[in-house]
Amino acid sequence: MTQPNRFLPRIGSPGYYVLLGAIAIFILGPLGGITAAYMNFSIGFFVGGQVLAGILGSVVTYGYGSEGKHGANYMQTMAASVAGLSGMAVLIQAMTWLGLPEPPIWQMVLYFMCIGMLGVGVGMLYTPILVDRMRLTFPSGYAVANILRALTDKRLLRESIGKLGGGTAAGIGGGLALAAPQVASVLGKLAESTSASVAFFGGTLANFSASTLGAGMIVGARIGIPAIVVGGIGVMLTPWLRTHGWQGDMWLDAHAPFRKIGFIVALGTIMGAAAVDMALIAGSAIKEFGRMKPVEPAEDWKKTDMRFLWSWVAFWAVAVFAMGVFVLHLPALFVGVAIALVFVFLMVNGISLGISDSNPISSAFVLTVFILATIGLKDPVTGLLCASILLISTSVGGDMQQDRSTGWRLGTNRTIQFRFQVIGIAMGAVMSVVLARLFMKAYPVLAVNQLANPGTPGAEKWQAAMTYKFVGALDSLTHPSPKVMVALGLGIGIGLLTEALRKLIKHNDGWKTWVKNTKAGYFTDLALDCVFLPSPYASSFGGFVEFGTSLWFGFGGTFSSLLQTWQGRQAAQRPKPAATEEALPEDMSTMSLVGGGLIAGDSLAALGLGIYGLLQTVVK
Repeated sequence: MTQPNRFLPRIGSPGYYVLLGAIAIFILGPLGGITAAYMNFSIGFFVGGQVLAGILGSVVTYGYGSEGKHGANYMQTMAASVAGLSGMAVLIQAMTWLGLPEPPIWQMVLYFMCIGMLGVGVGMLYTPILVDRMRLTFPSGYAVANILRALTDKRLLRESIGKLGGGTAAGIGGGLALAAPQVASVLGKLAESTSASVAFFGGTLANFSASTLGAGMIVGARIGIPAIVVGGIGVMLTPWLRTHGWQGDMWLDAHAPFRKIGFIVALGTIMGAAAVDMALIAGSAIKEFGRMKPVEPAEDWKKTDMRFLWSWVAFWAVAVFAMGVFVLHLPALFVGVAIALVFVFLMVNGISLGISDSNPISSAFVLTVFILATIGLKDPVTGLLCASILLISTSVGGDMQQDRSTGWRLGTNRTIQFRFQVIGIAMGAVMSVVLARLFMKAYPVLAVNQLANPGTPGAEKWQAAMTYKFVGALDSLTHPSPKVMVALGLGIGIGLLTEALRKLIKHNDGWKTWVKNTKAGYFTDLALDCVFLPSPYASSFGGFVEFGTSLWFGFGGTFSSLLQTWQGRQAAQRPKPAATEEALPEDMSTMSLVGGGLIAGDSLAALGLGIYGLLQTVVK
């Protein structure tokens, strides 16, 4: 514990934590929160706050040198929690669309806070599995770790600033360029062209996102290409799905995209694969328990009091149940089922986030609605409030797991990081409700149910695609659709079979030897991973997003893998550096830095556009 700057409080002192907390909760968190709420109201999605908060937090802790990375990580953890929960303001909008009388502010704040506290607790429970054992990539968490190391360590900053800065500049440029009205107009006309090739080209460009490309560059071809394969299969199946159905109900409406049903199948494949992995993990745990080996003490930064954590989860589960049943007067059965589903979806969504940087929170919401409908749910308002438990929990729990992946790479104390996130959740619960009221009172068009009132003047500026999805799913309660459960079952079956076959093949000693020692084995294994038997965690991305988005994600992964292969061959031909020379850590490769820069640049562009759009509409 050194004192690098006499104007900064000593690391580990009360003043140090007060400084970090004040900046995160009063500056970085609200910036990200306003941006998240604005983007969800105007577009229907928001860029995660981890990368952005990491960059801004590093500016504050730069004076501490390389040890400042931990302080910056604490700040981004808290700020991202505020931002993520602020984006849930669309739940208040959905309540308004459904005609629910506005509950008192204190009730919604407490309800959202209790759910958030449950989510971070369950997310922390799964950290030893997803982060420590499975070692999932968590691309945005990876990017944040590299950014914090690069911006707080002078040597690493000197070595990596060009790659990180170049990626960031490209991300900002891409985000701003595609937001320009002239560019959007041109892409829209191309996408609507009568020529199939021109329309495909325009649609692909319209789906470009620097953060999607950057995430692909971080995860590589074996994760990126399967998304293209599944997306391509969806494009080919779309005409058939529009003309065929289940029990007289078409799989897709006349103009609906593949992902309207594809995301259900994709979510099922993740659940099936997760079931295989969880069964293997449980079997391994039983064997280890039977051997009665002494447990090796964990490093100080990794230690977690599991008894406290289980008590935390139990307390907040009871608190959510009490708020739902006794304050909001929801049926106990539906609240209890929603709480139980949190333990399932935080594993499934956590794996998806760790593999592809995609946290399908809205899919968890929609699927919860359908599950509750199968056990008797009929009231859309009840469905909204119960499914909100899944939406908020998977959002903040996914952030928790991603933040722990950053902390794992940096060696940040998990207990302190947990405390920072808890404070962020409390602030975010307040901001989500306050921002919802602020936006809807300032812009009354946001309170108009655009599903029931299409073409409302001024609504073109506030598309609220996420709210559309929520209300559309809840509307289906009055028009139940058995095809959804069939699609989910199909996905679970595919996921179970695929992951079981992958485990049998990949764990075979003969297969591993063949892959390691021959080119034919290597390329066969590559084809298996990319096309013929890809991981459900990777391929599911193609069911959650438009095909153009899958293309950019897969292109980033392919380009990254090809470049790294070429660099590896070039390095093998050069003499090895002297032992005294310090190189970048292995996980700070060129592609990880450039990809992280793209994610960072896109986040900065989103922040700028969000604040600009909000100020512009306020002035008008």
